[in-house]
Amino acid sequence: MTLTAKLLLLATAAQVLLTLIILVLMGRERVPRVMSGEIKVADIAVERSAYPLQARLLSNSFDNQFQLPVLFYVAALLTLFATATGWIDVLLAWLFVALRYVHAVIHVTTNRVHMRFAAYTAGLAVLAIFWLWLVLRLVVLAPSV
Repeated sequence: MTLTAKLLLLATAAQVLLTLIILVLMGRERVPRVMSGEIKVADIAVERSAYPLQARLLSNSFDNQFQLPVLFYVAALLTLFATATGWIDVLLAWLFVALRYVHAVIHVTTNRVHMRFAAYTAGLAVLAIFWLWLVLRLVVLAPSV
């Protein structure tokens, strides 16, 4: 495996790690409240409003890790298996993941919507460039069969 492929795989693992960190933090907020009886299971069976704000922020952030990142995972896997991974791929992948960390930190701390939206939009732009670059290489620049 080339160095660039390894770095792309590490970026993907860093995104998975972010998701797992948020999951653990969310569990630390939710489980003790349910176990102690502070929150009744019936009150959370359908919606999250019974949880305190921090638990809801973590839950929303966790859900968000299954939106844009899914498109990132597909692009990363296609890049790893269909092409020779290059430095542009690595740069775009790590930039996307860094922006996802920024977005998550804003989401679960200050939750300043304008800042969060800016981080989300920047991540979306990077992801769109990643996909455009991938399609360009696979469809336009690839030698014909």
